[in-house]
Amino acid sequence: MDEESMEEEGGGGGEPMMDDQNHNNWGAGGYGRHLLGSAAGQLGDRFLREAATGTPAGTELSEANGMLQGCEPGGASCKGGAGAIAAAININASTSKFLMNVITIEDYKSTYWPKLDSAIDQLLTQSPGDYIPISYEQIYSCVYKCVCQQHSEQMYSDLIKKITNHLERVSKELQASPPDLYIERFNVALGQYMGALQSIVPLFIYMNKFYIETKLNRDLRDDLIKLFTEHVAEKHIYNLMPLLLEAQSTPFQITPSTMANIVKGLYTLRPEWVQMAPALFSKFIPNILPPAVESELQEYAAQDQKLQRELMQNGFTRGDQSRKRAGEELTYNGSSTCASSRGYR
Repeated sequence: MDEESMEEEGGGGGEPMMDDQNHNNWGAGGYGRHLLGSAAGQLGDRFLREAATGTPAGTELSEANGMLQGCEPGGASCKGGAGAIAAAININASTSKFLMNVITIEDYKSTYWPKLDSAIDQLLTQSPGDYIPISYEQIYSCVYKCVCQQHSEQMYSDLIKKITNHLERVSKELQASPPDLYIERFNVALGQYMGALQSIVPLFIYMNKFYIETKLNRDLRDDLIKLFTEHVAEKHIYNLMPLLLEAQSTPFQITPSTMANIVKGLYTLRPEWVQMAPALFSKFIPNILPPAVESELQEYAAQDQKLQRELMQNGFTRGDQSRKRAGEELTYNGSSTCASSRGYR
């Protein structure tokens, strides 16, 4: 599907209407104006000049892409003198309006991409709950216009390069982290990036729909997740996993929410990493381990008892289970007696 399929078809009135890719309405004969291109302006100026001076038109207009030849205002091949002049004026005005809205590659690089670049920077570095002073409507509009003007390929390339550079900086910062802060900082980097994708992907939805999905047969979110996998997670997984296993053997060395976020995030990035620590992943992701079998019930019970002992050694007690609230036993016995007596009746 081409980018032009996004554009709305004009309508209404007695004449057929068409929109160009910038939503400039063309009236009847708009197709001819489109084919004439820049030559339409020359044709209009020529007709006006010759109408004012009374000088007959030339016999050939090669500038009009070879489409208008031997066209004279009063000649047989171009009948209707005044009507031809009016048509030329209309062509001139419409073409000028169209050309004013064209986004050249220089316009894209100097005006549109800097706006997108700044917004992406803020989204990638925001912390949860931060207010970002950017206009989502303006960014969405920039992407839409660039896609309509056939700049999708350049914009996609710039976006990938921008995010790749950011992730390489994140990876270097993680490499410099001490072991006691390594897990927490990886969790922050992963959460921050996944949160940024929730805004970046919708903002580039037109590029995704009309370029990435259509021409590359891929999805923008999948591509951006793959970037984090390649530039951050793959470089740190063999340092991160031993620390996670060590933290698992020491209860509450890191918060359960941090452990859950990292394990689930790693599984999202690459499910094959489950094989590195199946027991760890199974605590947070269902159906990782094989189904339980009756012959292993004793082993499961032993594992639960071991966990309870470890919790007690770290100061967690079950409390006095023999004590009950006052009157609870009496109430329970009384209700049971009544139920029994009613049953025998």
